[in-house]
Amino acid sequence: MLPQAQYNPGSGKKYRKAVTIPSSYKKLFENNRTWVEGKKRGDKDYFSRLSKGQKPEFFLIGCSDSRVSPDLITGADPGVLFIHRNIANLAVHTDLNFLSALQYAVEVLRVKHVVVKGHYYCGGVRAAMADDYYGLIDNWLMNIRDVIRLHEEELNAITDEEQRFRRLVELNVIEQVKNVRGTSVMQKAIRNGTAPQVHGWVYDLHEGLLKDLEVSQ
Repeated sequence: MLPQAQYNPGSGKKYRKAVTIPSSYKKLFENNRTWVEGKKRGDKDYFSRLSKGQKPEFFLIGCSDSRVSPDLITGADPGVLFIHRNIANLAVHTDLNFLSALQYAVEVLRVKHVVVKGHYYCGGVRAAMADDYYGLIDNWLMNIRDVIRLHEEELNAITDEEQRFRRLVELNVIEQVKNVRGTSVMQKAIRNGTAPQVHGWVYDLHEGLLKDLEVSQ
């Protein structure tokens, strides 16, 4: 157990209260040590070499969902993917976090590919389809509701709700690909002839497979 600082109003002093650390927390550190040992057995200089810098070929914009870790899904080693994640894999022009990551990827790392990777069964997309109130996140979900508005006719023509949900996931990825291309960062790179290709993927949680939406630009 680890002590945690608490304030005692009577004495005006802090005291330490024991906090129980669950085994699931400790397991992450055990897994880390096992992973490090395995890497070193195969290549004793692996971490020394990795610490000298990164030269990823891909910048991947993915969802924060814990089930869709990009490096695990693609089997990519550290250093291959430069990753930005947020709820429902959005490329929002007012999101300085996303724009900063994109600029670094394009102008400093000189990535060759930018990938927007969505996934079926996305909770953010599902929430955007509903009329319920979720709180602060509703402001973020408005970006997906704009996608619904843009493709309202096509979506309304799909009578099966599950298929409509899947199609919205795809349409959201397609619109985010367009958003990436429309950023000032990418427009500058296009003018300079240094722009990376932009792709749209969808990951199927049920099958574990990636799908290329073939909307590369």
